[in-house]
Amino acid sequence: VQLQAFGGGLVQAGGSLGLSCHVIGANFRIYNMAWYRQGPGEQRVLVAAISSGGSTRYVDDAEGRFTISRDNARRMMYLQMNSLKPEDTGVYYCNRDSDSNRFSWGKGTEVTVSS
Repeated sequence: VQLQAFGGGLVQAGGSLGLSCHVIGANFRIYNMAWYRQGPGEQRVLVAAISSGGSTRYVDDAEGRFTISRDNARRMMYLQMNSLKPEDTGVYYCNRDSDSNRFSWGKGTEVTVSS
């Protein structure tokens, strides 16, 4: 399975970015999926998740600012990030929403929010 995340970049605080994830080699539609962020010097943490049926959940700080979505036909997952803050800076990864049964991590896509 390959996870291709893209769409990151440099943005000023208060700006927006849209991330995309293409999942190759898996029956995407059956998996609960998530976006994770690894900030500088930090552990990777879940930011937003979407179930196979489309139910979503967010960490508190992302609630109201981020929107996760998926397109099963295209095997794509998305993360729209608005009102970005410097603390949103990090490398964003997509993977299964699971603590112990994830796919191999892809390269991720880097997001830098300047103050």
